[in-house]
Formats: sequence, C-alpha cells, structure tokens
Amino acid sequence: MGDLKVLIDEETLQAKIGEVAERIMKDYEGKDITFICILKGSALFTVDLAKKVKNNVKFEFIRVSSYGDSTVSSGKVTMKLDLQDSIEGEDVIIIEDIIDTGRTLSYLRDYLKEKNPASLRICTLLDKKERREFDIEPDYTAFNIPDKFVVGYGLDDKENYRNLPYVGYFDV
Repeated sequence: MGDLKVLIDEETLQAKIGEVAERIMKDYEGKDITFICILKGSALFTVDLAKKVKNNVKFEFIRVSSYGDSTVSSGKVTMKLDLQDSIEGEDVIIIEDIIDTGRTLSYLRDYLKEKNPASLRICTLLDKKERREFDIEPDYTAFNIPDKFVVGYGLDDKENYRNLPYVGYFDV
C-alpha cells in the first residue's frame, strides 16, 4: 500500500477537539447531552471529546456499516447494533469519525429523527466534502480533509491501524 504518512498529528487532533468541545458547551450551556457514538471508528474521538466537554454527557452506541471489507462504500447501509435506550426528548449529537459520501449519516439522521429527540446534531472528526453524494452538513467539524484513504485514531483498514494516536494516509 505504500508508506504511512501523518496527515494530522496527535497534538493538532487534541487541540482541535478542544475547540469543538468549546463550541458544543457554548451551544448546550446548562444542558445534558447524549452522544451517539458510531462504532467502531468514532470510539476514540467520542471519548476524547466527552472528556473535554464539561456538560453531563450520556453515551449511546450504534453500529452501522456501508463498507463491509472494502475501502469503498457498498451503497447499502446495514444496522449491526441499535441503541439500547430511548433518546426521546434528549439533546443528541451523533459522533462520527469521517463523512465521505454521506450515505451512512443520511440514513442514521433519518432513523434517529423518528425516535423523537429534542434536538439532533452531527459532529464529525473528518469531512471529505468533495466526495459528498447525500445532503449532509455536519454541525461540528474538526477537520476538512482531501480525498485520501485515511487510517488511525479509530479509522481502520480491515480493522488495522485504529489504535494510532494520529490520522495518517498511505502514500501510493
């Protein structure tokens, strides 16, 4: 695959996550928030973000897939793990690792709206705007990135590289 290069180093990641946390705290002053972590890729981002947000944060987890074992979307979103508790009346933020075509988040946004949260927003670590096929605009974005296949900090290549403390890409 080529050499693994650093796209966003650990220090830059953590600083930007702190900035996103500040925006969330301003928008949700005095309110509890439910973070819905999209597994598996968003786990590290969700935890680091939650540690920086001073509001009371509840956690929910959901797992969907549109990739399977491929590096490109299959075009079909499948639910692998649903929410365990109700989000009705909650202020909810979907925490995503990366928005590419927007297919997964478009599906999830519509699915979660049916569960009647008080509010529903989207927070993403990485946004590849040039790949967007669905009308999805995150409320909070840490980084806009070029169209590269990225790994690390939760993002994987066939389940590898998730534990890297930075976001990297392969120089092909």
